[in-house]
Amino acid sequence: MTTEPRVPTRMGDGTFTEMTRSEIRADLIAGSEAAAKRAKVPPLTDGEIDHLLEIYASPARFIGVDVGEEIVLSCDGTGMKTHATRIQDLQSYEQWMGADLLELCVGDYSLKVVRTILAYEAQYMHDAQLCTIAPLQYGVMPNLGLYSKPDGPCENWNELLPLGRIEEARAAEEEAVEMAVSDMVKLADSQWEAGADAIDWDTTGASGDPEFLAALKATRIIRDKYPDMGVQLGMAGEFVLGMHGELEWGGKRLAGLWPKDQLLLAQEAGATMFGPVVNVNTGKSLAWNIARAIALIKPCMEVAEIPVHPNAGMGVGAVPMFVHPPADAVCRSAKAFTELLHVDGL
Repeated sequence: MTTEPRVPTRMGDGTFTEMTRSEIRADLIAGSEAAAKRAKVPPLTDGEIDHLLEIYASPARFIGVDVGEEIVLSCDGTGMKTHATRIQDLQSYEQWMGADLLELCVGDYSLKVVRTILAYEAQYMHDAQLCTIAPLQYGVMPNLGLYSKPDGPCENWNELLPLGRIEEARAAEEEAVEMAVSDMVKLADSQWEAGADAIDWDTTGASGDPEFLAALKATRIIRDKYPDMGVQLGMAGEFVLGMHGELEWGGKRLAGLWPKDQLLLAQEAGATMFGPVVNVNTGKSLAWNIARAIALIKPCMEVAEIPVHPNAGMGVGAVPMFVHPPADAVCRSAKAFTELLHVDGL
């Protein structure tokens, strides 16, 4: 039995636990090795492990970066949820919290839903721009699944695939991609006319490689049409699921891509900000999760030509999968990404 002091820390689901420094270090190494094994990326160095150990073995309630090392925060679905209107939400968030970036969105947050109210949302963006100062973008999830039956017109590939009807499933996905691209471009058209500073494709790839392809195609069109419009492309997970399996962008197969290659395609398509995602394993400690996240995203920073903002929120980026993420966990994740990867923002 060890007499080594135990410090409070958390698991991936947010529950408190206690671990010794040796146990935390062992989890950091294990998380790094897990990333290296799955994604074929280099494991973290001893110095990086030691740096993370100082962050995650600290008994302090809150920790932060040094003065002058602060970074900006981007977002999806912002607001304070304390007032009657979305515009008042944005004003409160901007003024009370010192927001670097604001986002207008609807509660459903799905592209296919927004396409039916483009004029209404454009007017709302116009009005919101008159009331706010910080850059204001419009955000949606591509959510390609809503284009399949019973919600949409395309055959449901999730029903076809288990039946072995592979070609039919792929054809349905390809049909949905073109519909989504058209809707994404129309959304950008209306929001640009209304004064939006950027468009945010959030949780990209949740429906696998067809959805990632749709976002890349739409981003390329928007970049050509509106060179000054920002496009934030945030991912749904660290690994692009091969729901189709044969889709490519510029000769690169999309299925199976890890963050570095996702970034390369996003910036080639014309995105102005990339948000890599590493999902949390709720059964592992936050130390394990942060080491895995840092190892997976580190290769992005070596090739990035656009700002990289890792997702650090509920269930991603070593932030617990809990509806109100504990601040002690959030600040440790932010400090780790900032000091080890020198990310452009979060």
